[in-house]
Amino acid sequence: MIYINNLTKLYGKYLAVNKLNLHVPKGDLFGFVGPNGAGKTTTIRMLCGLLRPTAGDITVGGCNMVYSPNQFKKSIGYVPDFFGVYDNLKVKEYMEFYGSIYGIDDRTVAKMTGDLLELVNLKNLEEQYVDTLSRGMKQRLCVARALLHNPDLLVMDEPSSGLDPRARVEMKEVLLNLNSMGKTIIISSHILSDIAEMCNSVGIMNKGCLVTAGRMQDILSMGVDKNHLIINVKSNMDDAVSHVKELPDVSINSVMENEIIINCSGSDEEVNKIIMSLMQAGVLIGGFRKEEQNLETLFMQLTSQAPSAMHPVNGMQSGPMPGSPVNPGVQPGPMPGNPVNPGVQPGPMPGSLVNPGMQPGPMPGSVNAGAQSEPLPELDFLKEKKEQDNTAQPNTEGGDKI
Repeated sequence: MIYINNLTKLYGKYLAVNKLNLHVPKGDLFGFVGPNGAGKTTTIRMLCGLLRPTAGDITVGGCNMVYSPNQFKKSIGYVPDFFGVYDNLKVKEYMEFYGSIYGIDDRTVAKMTGDLLELVNLKNLEEQYVDTLSRGMKQRLCVARALLHNPDLLVMDEPSSGLDPRARVEMKEVLLNLNSMGKTIIISSHILSDIAEMCNSVGIMNKGCLVTAGRMQDILSMGVDKNHLIINVKSNMDDAVSHVKELPDVSINSVMENEIIINCSGSDEEVNKIIMSLMQAGVLIGGFRKEEQNLETLFMQLTSQAPSAMHPVNGMQSGPMPGSPVNPGVQPGPMPGNPVNPGVQPGPMPGSLVNPGMQPGPMPGSVNAGAQSEPLPELDFLKEKKEQDNTAQPNTEGGDKI
């Protein structure tokens, strides 16, 4: 689905993104994490065609950023970390406005608006003024707007930023629902617990480099050869410590007043042997639990080191896409039109406006406003959801479907 090869971004002499390589399969819910200044937002803006790379190549759904820029942007729906709303504009007018930017006629937008608003839990709010909505509602409305042109990829930069706990849960439900319909989603976030719960794959950036990327379960097990077994000891702590020291392939991590933390392989057989051995030695056990690796712990370990090498996991590290215009055996140089000197700020993207003070062109996913727009394809993921709902509960009211 997404192939990023040697993506690099220089701001003068500052290296914001350093030869990033990544492959995200179709249908993944991919979490993109890293400390402030790691290069996440810069990478996302290049992925969406909003920022020109100094070097490298991006392909989304078979569309190359350089060779098919218009089709490339049509395949992406972008939800930024901050977006403006408009005073005295109703929800349906907001959707119509963005529909016109995408080149979709008002009748089609009106038909899709109700279904998209229902999908993001904003049903029957078409007549509500946008500036009266809560921040969580505005975030979900922005998701609905980003889905208007039925993109293959939904990219979200800090979707839960500034949301209260309930709004975060609602946003999480929306994203999981979209992913279950087959949408490929990339989320950049600092809320690691949400990423760990939602995403099936993850990438960690630090100082412009992609430190590691892979399936969530493989990432969490990376570099872990010992698990922590926490045992609550009700009596005879000294005997428990002495006995554990005699056990093979087991070591003591720490001892507290009523708990002893043991390093072990964590297999069920080994845990049973340890507990039975302690009980046979006369130690009264109040309970025990395994403490396994979590994303926050791994994040702190990886981002506290200098990113000297990549750690590809489970095939997420990617070379050039088969059949792509980039020669797999050649290191890609600057993009067409880029200056050779990496210390020079690159010029405008092909097709962009030279004058920075002028109004920018169509947003990602939009079409040429001067051209006759093609009919919008049916939103297949919504259509499939409706068919499933109708199978479970027959529709007695009739009406059109998209």
